[in-house]
Amino acid sequence: MDKETVRHFFDACAPDWDADMHRSDEVIARILDGACVQAGSTVLDVACGTGVLFPDYLARGVKSVTAIDLSPEMVKIARGKTKGTPIEVICGDAENYDFGRQFDCVVVYNAFPHFPEPENTVAALSELVRQGGTLTVAHGMSRAKLLQHHSGRAKDVSVELLECSALSSLFAPYFDVTVEISDEEMYQVTGVKKGREKT
Repeated sequence: MDKETVRHFFDACAPDWDADMHRSDEVIARILDGACVQAGSTVLDVACGTGVLFPDYLARGVKSVTAIDLSPEMVKIARGKTKGTPIEVICGDAENYDFGRQFDCVVVYNAFPHFPEPENTVAALSELVRQGGTLTVAHGMSRAKLLQHHSGRAKDVSVELLECSALSSLFAPYFDVTVEISDEEMYQVTGVKKGREKT
């Protein structure tokens, strides 16, 4: 799997993405609670797609949202949802993009299997979280359902989602894991950035 293939796949999916979206407001609320997304937070939404979480962030009174996605077509739709909001949408690769800042909350929702090297992804994203801030990897469905879902047409643009314990191990050098959920409704690992910032 390479990122160019991922980009083309999601460009093709973009026009129907919102119409095909199944979401649970209750599950998303649980995820964002665990991620500590709250009033005044600065949020980085990694692989934001069409901006499915934008209304949820805004409802919580966040200070700002920086959203990034590889797919120009997904970004085009997401940007159409930002008028009059503190949301900036960037077309790019979060693992290599110079944001010039760190964030209170970095969220990867329904997207982590599309990053081919999970260990490298966690390491890169850890640099974008301020000390005491959070990194969250979450899915609005069970791991088993996600694996089944990705066995179809998305099999060439996804890797197997790690067990929570394995993902928590990747978080461990950078974060104190505070949430580890894998049940019939959702999957989530959240960690709080630990230690002192590098000088």
